[in-house]
Amino acid sequence: MSAGAPRHFLDLHRLDGATIRAILEDAKARKAARKGWPQGRPDADRPGVDRTLAMIFQKNSTRTRFSFDAAMRQLGGDVIISTAADMQLGRGETIEDTARVLSRMVDAVMIRANAHDDVERLAHWSGVPVINGLSDRGHPCQIIADLMTFEEHRGPVTGRTLAWVGDGNNVCSSFIQAAPKLGFKLNIATPAVYHPDMMDLARAAELQGQVMTTHDPREAVRGADCVITDTWVSMGDTDHDERLEALEPYQVDERLMSEAASDAVFLHCLPAHRGEEVTDAVIDGPQSLIWDEAENRIHAQKSILAWCFGAI
Repeated sequence: MSAGAPRHFLDLHRLDGATIRAILEDAKARKAARKGWPQGRPDADRPGVDRTLAMIFQKNSTRTRFSFDAAMRQLGGDVIISTAADMQLGRGETIEDTARVLSRMVDAVMIRANAHDDVERLAHWSGVPVINGLSDRGHPCQIIADLMTFEEHRGPVTGRTLAWVGDGNNVCSSFIQAAPKLGFKLNIATPAVYHPDMMDLARAAELQGQVMTTHDPREAVRGADCVITDTWVSMGDTDHDERLEALEPYQVDERLMSEAASDAVFLHCLPAHRGEEVTDAVIDGPQSLIWDEAENRIHAQKSILAWCFGAI
């Protein structure tokens, strides 16, 4: 990164392990420091004071929208929220021109995008930090919250085994990118047709990452410290029926969870399609950490923003 270049948060494979670890530890510290506080009270250090975050949504959102809004306010800053349809971006203005304009009006931009190329182009032409709030190729903000949640309950993730079951989607991609950076083993079970991104697997292999792929969910989950899944049909997918048929054997139920370690935890980034990728007994059961996981999106976003602003 050249001197003066903005700190973008686009993909975890672009960051070294020390940076990801610093963001994680900052998130934990910020959460602990706020215990018992009302949500609207700013953090003591207020690293976002006098700063404004623009949020662009090409896709609908609950957790990303509310967590980034709350995060920026808790950092002492402000937010401007817009859907792409509300902007000239939705009427044909280019990503490049949008980036140039917003760079002169705000201090950072978060985009929840349809295409990862839009995130890349926005960052390339932006003079302020750009954060990937989700794209078709990655969801790095979610993984910070997920790893934070695991470590809150089970200690350091380094040396542990995480199992991903279901669709080899964008969240799976970001887990693959994180595995070699933080030294955890990742077992992935998907049907052949919905396999993980081959480039992500190749990058992990180059870094000697312990990433195993299989078509057998029981093989992936056996002995794992954490079992993770996600919806089988994401926004924009057009093969609904084919996905349900191919992924039905990958449902996380009590029987599958019993293959994991006795103290294994369950994660799901939400929203969940109960009765499809996960049963009620698992998602509402004692091993599930999904509500802590959702809450931790706020603390993860705060630390991502703080890092972008140079406060970490």
